[in-house]
Parts: sequence; structure tokens; C-alpha cells
Amino acid sequence: MRYLKLLYDNFEEYFCEALVAVMIFSLVTQFSVRVITGGAVSWAEELSRYCFIWATYLGASLAAKKAAHVRITAQFLYASIRTRLIFRIIADTVWVCFNIFFIVITADMVREAFLFPEVTATMGIVKAYVETIVPIGFMLISLRTIELYIRNWRQGTLASLVETL
Repeated sequence: MRYLKLLYDNFEEYFCEALVAVMIFSLVTQFSVRVITGGAVSWAEELSRYCFIWATYLGASLAAKKAAHVRITAQFLYASIRTRLIFRIIADTVWVCFNIFFIVITADMVREAFLFPEVTATMGIVKAYVETIVPIGFMLISLRTIELYIRNWRQGTLASLVETL
């Protein structure tokens, strides 16, 4: 059970690290083959691109988990903590609603991509597998945002979300 909690708590970090490692490996392989032989490895660029896309969406989820997304907060510098918190909750609620809307749209897009599969040029995989990260990423961002509020609520530290403005 402890292992599952550790995996859940660090899911994004583990996968981002693995994806970036694969991306770097494929780019180094592509570079080395070009320098040594003058040729190219056909799959390396495509694999690195897909790893980058997945790492980006998982990294956005990681940023949501750590409350590290970029925010414009200058307009709240002189507001009370309570006012800042109210506006933060409103902004995050709008953000989660947008994410849910986007999950529905992109899930439908992925469903259609599986119904009418398009195969990638060099690796020969169905592009829908790559595109599944879009609804998954937005779902993870929403879950991590909600989880952040729940965790801070239970600890009685909800105001800590806006104290460091």
C-alpha cells in the first residue's frame, strides 16, 4: 500500500523523468548517427516529439500539484488574504471548469481518432495513442488542483495558497 501511495504522489515526476530521458536518448542517437554516418534514424525525431508532448502535459499536472503555475497576482498585492483567497478560488474554479470542457472535447477527438486511425509516418503507431495525453493531462491538472484545495483545507492551511503573493 505504501508503494502505491508513493507512486500516486510522484506519478508525474517519474513519468516526466522517464519521458525526458527517452527524448534525450533518441535525440543523442539521431545526432550521433548523423555525425558518424551522415544518415538518419527515422524513428528518433518522431519518438522525441511524442515524448516531449507527453512530458509537457504531465509537467503541467505536476505544476498544478505543486501550485506552481504562472499567475498574474499584482492586482492583489494590497488586498487582504481573504480577498486574495476568494479570487484564487474563483480563478481555479473557472480553470477546472475549462479543463472539464476541454476533457469532453478532446476525449471525443481521441475517440474519433481511434475510429478512423491515422498511422504515424516512421514509427507506424496509431496517432490516437499519442493524443490520449491531452484529455488525460487536463484531467490530471484538474484532479491535482482539487486535491491541493482538499489537502490545504484538511490541514487548515488554505490561506497559505495566497499568503506569499
